[in-house]
Amino acid sequence: MPLVVRFPDVLKNRLETLQSAFDMAVNSQGYEAHYQGVYPVKCNQDRFVVEDIVKFGSPYRFGLEAGSKPELLLAMNCLSKGSADALLVCNGFKDTEYISLALVARKLLLNTVIVLEQEEELDLVIDISRKMAVRPVIGLRAKLRTKHSGHFGSTSGEKGKFGLTTTQILRVVKKLDESGMLDCLQLLHFHIGSQIPTTELLADGVGEATQIYSELVRLGAGMKFIDIGGGLGIDYDGSKSSNSDVSVGYGIEEYASAVVQAVLYVCDRKGVKHPVICSESGRAIVSHHSILIFEAVSASTTHVSTQPSSGGLQSLVETLNEDARADYRNLSAAAVRGEYDTCLLYSDQLKQRCVEQFKDGSLDIEQLAAVDSICDWVSKAIGVADPVRTYHVNLSVFTSIPDFWGFSQLFPIVPIHRLDEKPTMRGILSDLTCDSDGKVDKFIGGESSLPLHEIGSNAGGDGGRYYLGMFLGGAYEEALGGLHNLFGGPSVVRVLQSDSPHSFAVTRSVPGPSCADVLRAMQFEPELMFETLKHRAEEFLEQGEGEGEGEDKGLAFASLTSSLAQSFHNMPYLVSSSSCCFTAEATASASANANNGGYYYYSEDNAADCATEEDEIWSY
Repeated sequence: MPLVVRFPDVLKNRLETLQSAFDMAVNSQGYEAHYQGVYPVKCNQDRFVVEDIVKFGSPYRFGLEAGSKPELLLAMNCLSKGSADALLVCNGFKDTEYISLALVARKLLLNTVIVLEQEEELDLVIDISRKMAVRPVIGLRAKLRTKHSGHFGSTSGEKGKFGLTTTQILRVVKKLDESGMLDCLQLLHFHIGSQIPTTELLADGVGEATQIYSELVRLGAGMKFIDIGGGLGIDYDGSKSSNSDVSVGYGIEEYASAVVQAVLYVCDRKGVKHPVICSESGRAIVSHHSILIFEAVSASTTHVSTQPSSGGLQSLVETLNEDARADYRNLSAAAVRGEYDTCLLYSDQLKQRCVEQFKDGSLDIEQLAAVDSICDWVSKAIGVADPVRTYHVNLSVFTSIPDFWGFSQLFPIVPIHRLDEKPTMRGILSDLTCDSDGKVDKFIGGESSLPLHEIGSNAGGDGGRYYLGMFLGGAYEEALGGLHNLFGGPSVVRVLQSDSPHSFAVTRSVPGPSCADVLRAMQFEPELMFETLKHRAEEFLEQGEGEGEGEDKGLAFASLTSSLAQSFHNMPYLVSSSSCCFTAEATASASANANNGGYYYYSEDNAADCATEEDEIWSY
């Protein structure tokens, strides 16, 4: 733990749902072209995620979008096994190397489109394509006036980070015409922003972009595609609200219908041939396909003392200053009158005055603890709700839920077992890092705590273990996760549907990075570090600091260095006896007994075509 569980079948369903929605809109509205999706790999660059999307999307000519040189290499590799008609859209800022690589992809018969984000990129494309003798397909990104006002709309509008203004677009058209390459301009791209809240805003932006598309056709460009970018939102909180950054006021079918209708309306008015509609709906495709599972290892507890004796109270009151004694008398009087709100007021005042006395040295720690007990007992006696507990989770928020830390993006988080028990506690989540921001204290529905179960050795459940799941985190969270406190990424398990008795197959299990792996990411050399510590251990024993001598010292040295070596191979997260096992021994055991404990594990014979050839049998 923590563990990411992937469900490729969900990926397939999401992709097919998106394609079906656009197919339905195209057919019902008499649109004379088709929809052809593109997956932006920045959402989740995991090899198996991208390969699955290419595989599942091949019948629909589904392509990929890259925004950097490594992403372009990744996309080229994956699309080599995809549909020949699939688009490879090259976005992002570009240099000579990026453009050269994109043109190499074109030479390799990949359907590559170089999208101009800046006007200056055009000169590079023209020069390099001539040197390489490759006829490029060019797109341009338009900077629309339509602005998305939500958190995700910062890249939209005239002040947006990306795209060309109308003036720049006209200069690009003129330069292409002068270079005899205007026919190479075939795609218009734009992006209103992620999580577009309403179809009204969507239709407004698509309509504006289609006007630009139509003008490019009029000016002689060889236009074929309109790429509407991302923006198809996810309803993270279930509210279906257009007034929230974590929800949207529409479904996939409404989204597709609004897009097709907006393009159709403008093109028919302008007498322009209907373009192929592309979208880069990464969040909508991959968000649902994975679950982050993590363990709550402990929780803060509140022990309320029994009612103090009258003698003990009298002794304590005599040590208080006059203001504190007055608060105590007022508290007692309010309790007699049954004025519970007043009781809480004087209880808080009494506690604060006693804290001040403790700070100036006139109360000792036992007396301060006694006052705390009195105030806690008062709260309990008058029925004040139990305080929110802090559940300590085996997780790094910075690594696994970076969007929550970055801008309070909310995700559904719920217990994934003990579902037949009613939660009796309220809690927030605190991670393993040594940072006050390493917590989750805002939840779906505007809640500041979660309903959770009691945990501990006597709390029932799986040997006192308590597991939670975070959903809808399949997009961006893994790609954005950092190495705060050098906690690496989680382990990953791949689960497919199957014909087994349990209807699922665990086809691949990949351990998260070891301590050595995350140290290498920070430019350390674990091998040299180990040698340094090994030398220090040798000196330690030679100086007689260790017990025993001769053979005993040799055994002690071997044990110490073995422990050090193992530490470099361990995962940074906490280990529990019930956690998943990813060792080589576990793999061998699983191979010998593929039906371990009643659970079904993948085999080529009974789950054909469920996974790639590299998939292996693992047990946990």
